[in-house]
Amino acid sequence: MNALSNTAAELARFIDHTVLKPETTAAQIDRLCDECLQYGFYAACVNPMWVQRCVQRLARGRTVVASVAGFPLGASLTATKADEARRAVDQGAAEVDMVVNLGALIAGDKDTVVRDIEAVVAAAIGANSKALVKVILETRALTDEQIVLGCRCAVEAQADFVKTSTGFHPTGGATVEHVALLRKHAESLLVKAAGGIRDLQTALAMIEAGADRLGMSAGVNVIQEMQSQE
Repeated sequence: MNALSNTAAELARFIDHTVLKPETTAAQIDRLCDECLQYGFYAACVNPMWVQRCVQRLARGRTVVASVAGFPLGASLTATKADEARRAVDQGAAEVDMVVNLGALIAGDKDTVVRDIEAVVAAAIGANSKALVKVILETRALTDEQIVLGCRCAVEAQADFVKTSTGFHPTGGATVEHVALLRKHAESLLVKAAGGIRDLQTALAMIEAGADRLGMSAGVNVIQEMQSQE
């Protein structure tokens, strides 16, 4: 279990500052990057078309760029997900958040799920051996047994993280209970909570439950709330 952060600066290093809406403009991407530089967020998480712009704008800071593959449905061909991952890393992304083959996971088709993840991992590290892959399980759409299976698949496929949610699924985003379940079954993998984390209390609860990273579009508000208490 992670210790709760005592300062806003420490909390910021848990956060992937995120904008993934399809209507996002270049000006909004630039603002996201500038906020990353100002507050020291761990990553800027953006759609693939914005990776190069973010890499260039963040060059003077320590924030890395994360992108997505198979987002938000997870229903792309495996080769398409792998190509998205490779291209993002080639353009400078340090991390790729891929969406699991949700239908296969729900059906208990472990082999298909593992192969899907393995292909993305291979593509990412083929482009940069230090690249990290996070596997989005969409936990609110799964039973506990399916979540555990998803963790096992991610471990077997040698991913780096398991992640709760895209934030786009109608069933909702992260819960403390699901973060704790991921932490219990992720073995050596890290855990990312994302979806619906909009205030300081929720962010700290996710960390206490075992999250190593938080995906948030409300990161600035949360850090400012933390700063007001220091």
